[in-house]
Amino acid sequence: MTRTRSDALWIAAFALLVAFAVPWFLWGDATVVAGLPLWLWWHVGWMALASVTFAAFARGGAWDRGVDAEVIRRG
Repeated sequence: MTRTRSDALWIAAFALLVAFAVPWFLWGDATVVAGLPLWLWWHVGWMALASVTFAAFARGGAWDRGVDAEVIRRG
């Protein structure tokens, strides 16, 4: 995969994470699951997805995007 295509995919991935971080479609919804509001479960799940995405970004060699410094890999 070329660098520009890879960059575009990471930009799209993070844009989606930002766009759906706030569940507008759940505003005013009083649904409760396991004692907590559904919007709170959305937030917990979304933060888990954001963590996995960021870990893939950092470990997958994409961390050096836009950084002029040399990347030092250990292990």
